[in-house]
Amino acid sequence: MTTATAHRSTDSGTRKRPSFASLGGQNLSLIGALVVVLALFGSLNDNFLSLSNLQVIAEAATITGLLAVVQTVVIICGGLDISVGSQAGVASVVSAMAFTSAGSNALAGMAAAIGVGLLVGILNGVVIVYGRVNPTIATLAGLAAYKGLAQLLSDGRAQGYVLNDDVFVFLGRGKIAGLPVMVWILILTAVAVHLLLKYTDIGRNVYAIGGNDTAARLAGININKYLIAVYALIGAVAAVAGILLTARTGSGQPVSGSEGLELKAITAAALGGCALKGGKGGIGGTLLAVALLGCLENGLTVQGINTFWQNVAQGTLLVAAVVIQQRRSGERAVGLPA
Repeated sequence: MTTATAHRSTDSGTRKRPSFASLGGQNLSLIGALVVVLALFGSLNDNFLSLSNLQVIAEAATITGLLAVVQTVVIICGGLDISVGSQAGVASVVSAMAFTSAGSNALAGMAAAIGVGLLVGILNGVVIVYGRVNPTIATLAGLAAYKGLAQLLSDGRAQGYVLNDDVFVFLGRGKIAGLPVMVWILILTAVAVHLLLKYTDIGRNVYAIGGNDTAARLAGININKYLIAVYALIGAVAAVAGILLTARTGSGQPVSGSEGLELKAITAAALGGCALKGGKGGIGGTLLAVALLGCLENGLTVQGINTFWQNVAQGTLLVAAVVIQQRRSGERAVGLPA
């Protein structure tokens, strides 16, 4: 059986994945919801739609957006990574500590963070593939382990001070063509991953593995290699998110700023149309969901609503997204006859 045959044998999501160019019903729903949120909070607060506040929303959503983009890839491949927030926390601490140890060398700090991110991502992949551990369980363990590692390395405190370095200041507060550098990093990452998924054999194989791993294996696709590579990609991008967290806050943050990012990333991917069973999803929908979550979070904050309600809203949106997916798929309810 050829690879092309395997692709045809997988579900139709392989041929109908969302793109930036063509908006499906899921994306149109997200656009509608985004317009409603903007209109609602804009009417309640005159400053909500101001250029300065929209920039604040964009900057705040960047780190979540980076993690959501790679979470989309792993979900399409049939996996899940609950440890992305903790990975970003470890990378944030390492970037600041290495920066300080190397005599205020920003490149050394960033290289160390990305190196650690790759190692952590590969470790997740190896545990899942060769340890035969369910991705949810493996990365749930990683969530606790990497959070603990970040706290051990930093003694539970913010580390270093990077705002005396031009590179970190540029990353955290600089602008290019009127847009924050952080937003440009998210855009470039999203476009690169979108092109990878849509126009390369690697992307087609990722969809094939998530859609029907048996057919993909029979087609000769090395599933183990792909899974480890996908988790390594997550580790690298989570490290970039950690570096941006350091640049934005001015120091390495073991927990603050990274805690809860995994929930936001998974919620954005699910809202964006990713089927949690794999084989379906796209970057365009994920970015729209990130924008929706960012506007909702900022709007609630501007209105002075208790931040605990933001967690309630995120959890509700995640459940709603999964319920809609299940209803559309036509699967029977648990415990009820077909």
